[in-house]
Amino acid sequence: MSILWRAVARNRWRLLAGCGLIAAHQACEATVPILIGETVDRAVATGSLVRLAEWVGLLGLLFLLLTTAYRTGARQLMRALADESHALRLEVAARVLDPRAEVRTGDVLTISTTDAEHASYLLDYVPRIFGALVATAVSAVGLCLISVPLGLVVLLGTPVVLIALQRAAPLITRRVAIRQEVAGRASSLATDLVTGLRPVRGFGAQEAAGDRYRTVSRESLHATLLAARTQGGFQAASTTVSTLLACGIAILAGWFALTGRISAGELVTVIGLAGFLGEPFGTLSAAPNWVATARASADRIAEVLSVAPYAEVAVDPPVLPTSGECLGVVVETDPSKLLSLYDDGSPDVLVAPHHPELFSGTIRENIVLSRPHGLDEALDASAADDVVDAHPDGLDHAIAERGSALSGGQRQRLALARALLAKPRLLVLHDPTTAVDAVTEHAIARGIRDLRHSPGSTLGTLIVTTSPALLAVTDRVVVLRDGEVVATGTHASLAAVDPGYRAAVLR
Repeated sequence: MSILWRAVARNRWRLLAGCGLIAAHQACEATVPILIGETVDRAVATGSLVRLAEWVGLLGLLFLLLTTAYRTGARQLMRALADESHALRLEVAARVLDPRAEVRTGDVLTISTTDAEHASYLLDYVPRIFGALVATAVSAVGLCLISVPLGLVVLLGTPVVLIALQRAAPLITRRVAIRQEVAGRASSLATDLVTGLRPVRGFGAQEAAGDRYRTVSRESLHATLLAARTQGGFQAASTTVSTLLACGIAILAGWFALTGRISAGELVTVIGLAGFLGEPFGTLSAAPNWVATARASADRIAEVLSVAPYAEVAVDPPVLPTSGECLGVVVETDPSKLLSLYDDGSPDVLVAPHHPELFSGTIRENIVLSRPHGLDEALDASAADDVVDAHPDGLDHAIAERGSALSGGQRQRLALARALLAKPRLLVLHDPTTAVDAVTEHAIARGIRDLRHSPGSTLGTLIVTTSPALLAVTDRVVVLRDGEVVATGTHASLAAVDPGYRAAVLR
């Protein structure tokens, strides 16, 4: 609920304005039947054209007021809803992209889109519910002025109906939450299968993967149908009850008219209000369903936002290469904490993550982001020239989103070529060769060394890895444990004298 309360708090001024304007619109709507009934009794029944013109003019002003109030209020609420939905998407994306936070990203897509929209729609539900209450109150007062029993039917019947329908809200919340969770799991599994399609085929596990997806998909379908049945049953019950209440008022008014207890104009008013009350009754009876859906989505957003990031370490990176140095770093604990210390916002620093990110487009577009000079050397150093040569279109070969049609090793090599082509003053690489074979790994290690650390180079390279092939081409290796330097030296010297180092890197 904290997400919903916060949405209300940070959009409170627009929400207050929207509530006031929508309430004014609903009050005017409820006044229309009352005004028409007065026109019948005071103008039509007397045959006075002057009075008829006066009452019709008054009715025209009322329609102008209710139209203006609705348009202005709806504009305020739609802006608030769009801003809140956008803010929620940004918060979810920021938490997921935070390298210091461990977030289960499987159903992030549905949380950042569907759930963000459902939660932000509370800003539309609140004014509609408030307006419906105002409309019901104005209608009840109008009916009481005509006949106290008619007004009491509304004043007493509405709370009873709402309390009865509210009992279904927890069930709706649970089933909507289950539906969203299972749908997110199915979406996550589908993404994983598409991304790893080539390895899955290589293992001959496509049938098992397909069976697994079919199972999750059926669970998602079952949860969706169950939630839809629950919401549909609730909507049918609420519509039936509100319609019966409005019909009861109309029938009672007809009896009063036949017995002479109300005038013709008052009958017109009651029939008009009975028909109008179907709208606010429907809104109030559907409100538990709306709030339950918004709450279920808000709970899923809160689950993502509640993941606490690692505490910021207000220190400089513990190790940096000197000018022209290729430095290897072996981290005995989580290397992501170390990588978060390097400033990747500077044009002089580039941190290449372990999991490469590719986008739909050509190979050239994925590698050449700004400077094309030195492309051939970068392709050769990263062994990505083999990937280019494997396709007839070469650099113009189109690749799918996230490089899903490429192997893991091909994706790593293209991402490494992109990092090398950028030529930053400091390049931080995190296990850039885990998906390539040993021969290619040695070629890449030598290529990085030759490209960035030829005689006279002032570029620095920091490689966070346990790969002996990469560590062998470095000038110096630093071993970190819990952020502290516990050993330093060349790869050969550490492998000769440090058993812990040998156990970590030699394989």
